[in-house]
Amino acid sequence: MPGLEEIIPVTKEADIRSAFDLMRHLRAHLTDPDVFFNQVMRQFESGYRLAGLRKADQWLGLVGFRVTENLLYGRFVYVDDLIVHPGSQNQGIGRKLIETCRNQAIQLGCANLVLDTGLHMAYAQRFYFRQGLLAEGLHFVEQLQES
Repeated sequence: MPGLEEIIPVTKEADIRSAFDLMRHLRAHLTDPDVFFNQVMRQFESGYRLAGLRKADQWLGLVGFRVTENLLYGRFVYVDDLIVHPGSQNQGIGRKLIETCRNQAIQLGCANLVLDTGLHMAYAQRFYFRQGLLAEGLHFVEQLQES
């Protein structure tokens, strides 16, 4: 897409903190910027990566992902978080965020790119299908304690 800036790593404290407002669109349970920052820093320690596209002082899109490995997929990139600002959707930003993860996976010798999405998120599912991802299962969760 013409004029679309590059996806950049989000690693500096000020950038992580400024990403909070956009990430809340995806993770509404996040209500405290300090808790968000501390959580991201802990996740960085276990390999989480955060990247995004920013125009001026506003994040237009963010993707959080990690490299992991299991017996089902081998070594793979798992996309934890993917959000495009509601006012910036349908501009190729989501596609570019997925491409960033896909390219990272290929460069790191990963066999797969994996993500989960809510069953209620039909538009997201349609987007992922258009990006070449296929639904292969259901994700089951048991909440063991209140967060």
